[in-house]
Amino acid sequence: MFTLTHLTTPPPESLNSQVLQMVVDCFGDLSPAPLAPSNPLYQLYQYVIGFEVHLYLQAMGGDPASCARLILALDDEDPSRVLGFALYLPSPDDADACTLLYLAVQPSHRRRGIARAMLAQMQLLHPHAALACVASRVPTFEAMGFQVLGARGPQVLMNSRDQASDGLVAVQDLAPIFQSKEVRQIHAYLLKQHGQKAMRDAEKQRDRLLDQLAYQAEALVQQRRRLH
Repeated sequence: MFTLTHLTTPPPESLNSQVLQMVVDCFGDLSPAPLAPSNPLYQLYQYVIGFEVHLYLQAMGGDPASCARLILALDDEDPSRVLGFALYLPSPDDADACTLLYLAVQPSHRRRGIARAMLAQMQLLHPHAALACVASRVPTFEAMGFQVLGARGPQVLMNSRDQASDGLVAVQDLAPIFQSKEVRQIHAYLLKQHGQKAMRDAEKQRDRLLDQLAYQAEALVQQRRRLH
């Protein structure tokens, strides 16, 4: 069994490190560009998504209207162990609205109602919830009461209601991460390790994946519209 805890300030370091490790471990489920581990850019994108979550967690406890919130599922038998997390942003313009940023559950504890419970906890405070995911994840969220609204690039836009909220959310600007010294160092290391041709091929592979995901997202949206 598990217990949910809802945080508005940064989690203790022991829990924080587990969340960040889960982001790395669950990269394929969380990333809008879920590269295969064989792609030389995999480590770079792993770092970027981990750093993004780190920034959200670090900023918690600031402006109460726009800072991220964190729901943790903790092991009943060992409350120091994180079984899952949901990171979301409330809308400062609409008290009922929020956007789910990331949701993950330890592979060993999936299909036990943890993700559903975390989303239900989030919606107790913010019933008008939005999220974006790749097409393959849509049935999972549909089973939890979300519906398809449209497509945006490689992701399907989903909502707990049949229309999006007018409220805005202050999402993290990723441009500084990609331009950061750390990311440049990782890219330089990967370039040295794999060579220029392999990195060019990796970028082409990434672009093909994003095109494929965008096609799948649009096709799924059209299919759902026909059904309704």
